[in-house]
Amino acid sequence: MPFLSFEKGTTNRPMVAGEVLDTLTDYPEMAARQFDGRIDTPEAWAQAWVGIGADAICLRLISTDPDGDARPPEDAADMVTRVLKAVDVPIIVYGSGNPGSDAKVIEAISATAGRVVLGHAEEETYRTVAATSMAGGNPLIAFSNLDINLAKQMNILLTDFGMDLGTVIMDPLMAALGMGLEYSYSVNERIRLAALSGDRMLQVPMLCDAVPAWQVREASEEGPGLGDPSERVAWWEATTALAALLSGADVVIIRGARAAGIVIDAIEDLMEVA
Repeated sequence: MPFLSFEKGTTNRPMVAGEVLDTLTDYPEMAARQFDGRIDTPEAWAQAWVGIGADAICLRLISTDPDGDARPPEDAADMVTRVLKAVDVPIIVYGSGNPGSDAKVIEAISATAGRVVLGHAEEETYRTVAATSMAGGNPLIAFSNLDINLAKQMNILLTDFGMDLGTVIMDPLMAALGMGLEYSYSVNERIRLAALSGDRMLQVPMLCDAVPAWQVREASEEGPGLGDPSERVAWWEATTALAALLSGADVVIIRGARAAGIVIDAIEDLMEVA
């Protein structure tokens, strides 16, 4: 398990992936202020994250939603290419969350190849995403909903379809602090312990998304006696990410620059101890 030096030192440093959106529509102003005007374009935003110390970029193509800006897949692929040219770190790419449009977007993005991880495959869509992943040579994220058996089943489905298990990253769903952190922690921990006990289908890297912490009412609401909401949401997100890391995550996705700084410092300290 991570950071337990009395068992074995941690050899692989966990990665922090900074969130970048292709549109600032509905993006929290509280988060935008943390980048001091450096998020005018996705490319500049990605470069700002690298300057902060992020190991990867998580690019969410929100504008491709047909119920929103309906940006065509070709434009989305061009944006991914521009971000790849702007930074030298891996890029995790998600669509808008609309299953119909995401399949086309992912197909267009896969042609960009190198350093791109496709998000995500789940039970209803895994065949399309897996086929695109294999055709373009891209790793993919296998999403499951807070259950060790579902996480394992997703990996089995992908390998049965022809995916190399070495190109799969698990996302077992990290619930935000106050909305199921303990259960999420236990699922992650059980996945890691099963993998360490020899379950090959769970011996893959684990990714956890801490960004939903911003949606928790207690994290960012304002009111008398509640203190600075920007500081509170930073620690809420950081605590969610640190719980993910301590329970076995290899990659955490972070929205706020302040939270990222807390997490990066904690990783450095924990690596020294381990």
